[in-house]
Amino acid sequence: MSENPTPSAHRRKRSLSRRGVIAATGAVAAAGALTPVVFAATKSDEKSTGTAAAGTEKQDFPATRTAANTGTGEATTAFAAGFVAVRWKGAADAVGIKLADGSWKQATSGCAAVDGGGTALVHSGGATAYALKAEDGANDLRSLAIDATSGPARSFAVPTEPTRVRGVEYLSRPAWGADESKRYKDGKVNSPEVYYPFQSITVHHTDTPNGDADPAATVRAIYEYHAITLDWGDIGYHFLIDESGAVYEGRYSGDDAIPAFDTDGKLVTAFHTGGFNSGNLGIALIGDLATQGPTDAARASLVKLIKVIARIKGLDTTARMTYVNPVNNVTKDVNTISGHRDWLETDCPGQTMYNLLTEVRQETAGQ
Repeated sequence: MSENPTPSAHRRKRSLSRRGVIAATGAVAAAGALTPVVFAATKSDEKSTGTAAAGTEKQDFPATRTAANTGTGEATTAFAAGFVAVRWKGAADAVGIKLADGSWKQATSGCAAVDGGGTALVHSGGATAYALKAEDGANDLRSLAIDATSGPARSFAVPTEPTRVRGVEYLSRPAWGADESKRYKDGKVNSPEVYYPFQSITVHHTDTPNGDADPAATVRAIYEYHAITLDWGDIGYHFLIDESGAVYEGRYSGDDAIPAFDTDGKLVTAFHTGGFNSGNLGIALIGDLATQGPTDAARASLVKLIKVIARIKGLDTTARMTYVNPVNNVTKDVNTISGHRDWLETDCPGQTMYNLLTEVRQETAGQ
């Protein structure tokens, strides 16, 4: 879903230690680089001295279990699946799925899309069986049952104190249990990190159930879906925000402990807005915001995160702009803070959230 840019000299080796400093000095020009002051630090480093308290500790997370199936008909799993990921060729609305309640429903794309077919991440609520059907013209149907909650324990080296983005606390990739091996395919990084100047921010919703009791597991399931089922090589968003307001680091961006950016202030290309990814930062609110808005905590974290990034990068959050894709020079006139549907034909980030974007732009404006 990215613009498939060529590998960059900024590519870095994999590391599970994702803490330390991020560069910032306050508002700079939109194309300006981050400078080596603290942008991310530990909670105890209140004065942003340029260092972060050292130390990690091992924490266990359930390894993500999956069971693959092809074609239509019934499928069973040896575990309770929280989600079923589906992908097919043909019409985007041509596949139906049946879960435990016995009713059929259309498998809809939510926030994700693929060329030449359809895809869906369906919440299955612990089902051990499901069934798929396809209309004429849909073929090459593949599905994957995903359990991100009860697999065998896997240890990660997690920072001993919370990392922060200029006062916005966030969970680094190891702190939500990101299995970095999923970024690899045939022994190589599937989607090598490539960086371009930051231009805009796009808001999404994950189109997953509200009232999520285990949002970190949902993030791991989305990671599996994006990295493996859709073959993007990583989770598609730069950041995710759950209903409690917790912020999760998304797309891997290198060993330098700078989420989303490199040390030169360029944005790593992610996979959230097909054809318009390079230079476009994606933030996803976890949940379904079609008929209800984000929680107060989620909205507050969204505003704080956008405000921090906009201040650092000198972005006018109330402005209109012409986005220029640095890979192919395709342009798009959008707001600097936009919704997914402003770029592509999709319901994302949900009608209610989309209606709130004007207020978000105003709340993030200024210093």
